Amino acid sequence: METQPAPRAPEEPESTETHAAAQKHDLFWVFAGEQGLRSGWAATLFVALFYLITFVLDTVAVTLDPALASNTVSARSMLVGELLPVLAIAAAGLFVSRVQERRLLDYNLRGRAPGMRFAAGAAAGFAALTVLVGVEALGGWLRFGPETLHGAAAAKYAAIWAVDFLLVGLFEEGSFRCVLLATLERGMTFAWALATVAGACLVVSLRPHAQGTGGVYLFAVLGAIPCLLAARRASGGFWQAAWATSTIFGAYHTSNHGEMWIGIFTASAIGWVFCVSVRVTGSAWWAIGCHAAWDWAETYFYGTANSGFAAPGHLFTSTAHGNVLLSGGAAGPEGSVLAVPATALLLGLALLVYGRRRGAMPTAAG
Repeated sequence: METQPAPRAPEEPESTETHAAAQKHDLFWVFAGEQGLRSGWAATLFVALFYLITFVLDTVAVTLDPALASNTVSARSMLVGELLPVLAIAAAGLFVSRVQERRLLDYNLRGRAPGMRFAAGAAAGFAALTVLVGVEALGGWLRFGPETLHGAAAAKYAAIWAVDFLLVGLFEEGSFRCVLLATLERGMTFAWALATVAGACLVVSLRPHAQGTGGVYLFAVLGAIPCLLAARRASGGFWQAAWATSTIFGAYHTSNHGEMWIGIFTASAIGWVFCVSVRVTGSAWWAIGCHAAWDWAETYFYGTANSGFAAPGHLFTSTAHGNVLLSGGAAGPEGSVLAVPATALLLGLALLVYGRRRGAMPTAAG
């Protein structure tokens, strides 16, 4: 005699709480993964906080000192103008690090002997800029006049501009090679990097007063090659993030006065070199020192234009002559095609000193 199966109990309808929890989980997946807040959202949060905090600090500074609202460029106004963004990225980075359950130093600020890394980077930056200026002078594309400062005045402005350009290095490297690079490499694929680079190119193409935009497009195309080679490697995320942040770094400089395509391309290329230095040295301190010393030598020591900016209070006086592609014109030496081999020199110095200790550039094999 067959045994009839027991009747199944009717399924209870899914509770409202369970359904809401499932929806919450799905929404949570969009913003967070196994490593916490997704890297794209974390980078977006950092940028948004940076602009918000900068606006607040600028408003407070101008309220306390209305003279800062004028367009007069001086060492003092530049000091305030660079200090506030540094404070803003520190505050924004600290907040994002807490959201990601990390520490601020985790954003490429750890590593061995940071002081030595900084000093070595400063020496490399000064040396590379000196070679660039020397070649331009030998070719007649840059002519020097007599010293304009002596004694105490020379020492005073040397110190002032050293502090100013240290802040520039901290701000730009702290933004692009510290927080953004360290954040984006966690989740950056080639597809996301390509979308980011394409977005940066679109933005500069739509900006009415952007200068040298061709340099952004050229680097975006050339940067895709090593990133394609690195796409399947374990370190691929780092190189995709390096390509994206370096392209954005060049796009960021298109707002400078007097820029040409070669100067913007060089800015992106130097950004890539600084990413390589982070990879081989283990931190951004070499890049910070190199960036600060390059700008200090260009602006104060040799008295050339720096991305269209001619500083008051410089040691030597120099003027550009001849072919603009060789002299750099109003953009300064970094706007010259000769800046490309100078950038390659920086890359060579970083790899020569540190490259044997850690793998640097991606290769097709592996």
